[in-house]
Amino acid sequence: MSVIRVVWGSGTGPTETAAYDAALAGAGIHDYNLVTVSSVVPADPPVETVGTAPDLGPVGEELTVVQARASIPPVESGTAHGGEPAVAAVGWARSADGPGVFYEASGRDPERVRETVDAGLRHGCSLREWEPVDRELVVRTADPAPDRHTCVVVCAVYGESRPLL
Repeated sequence: MSVIRVVWGSGTGPTETAAYDAALAGAGIHDYNLVTVSSVVPADPPVETVGTAPDLGPVGEELTVVQARASIPPVESGTAHGGEPAVAAVGWARSADGPGVFYEASGRDPERVRETVDAGLRHGCSLREWEPVDRELVVRTADPAPDRHTCVVVCAVYGESRPLL
């Protein structure tokens, strides 16, 4: 049986994309082409909170994920964001029969991001008429770096990689 792993990372770089790549490296998924899905959890696979992904297959293959991502520009004097962190979160809830939903959010305020994920999970379960029996949440923050872009990601990774072609 396959597994869904929840991983996370943060990083900095000279550009927003470079910081995102560094955050993916921190999560152990930077060598894959990520394919984002719409957040439904199949009934059978367990969801494991692991932090950093193990080797999931050859470089360049596709990897299915639910992804929360937050980026912020370098800290400079007089910046509008005032040094607030980048915040990303993924939460999940499962029904008694096993299927469930993921919900992802990002922003600058950890409590607001947490509340957004919680509201999304409640709504997603209600929409499907599920009473959640298992609910978890991973929230990660990254403080802005001077002269570097900063990014934080939290991803739920479905199984292992697959060839693109």
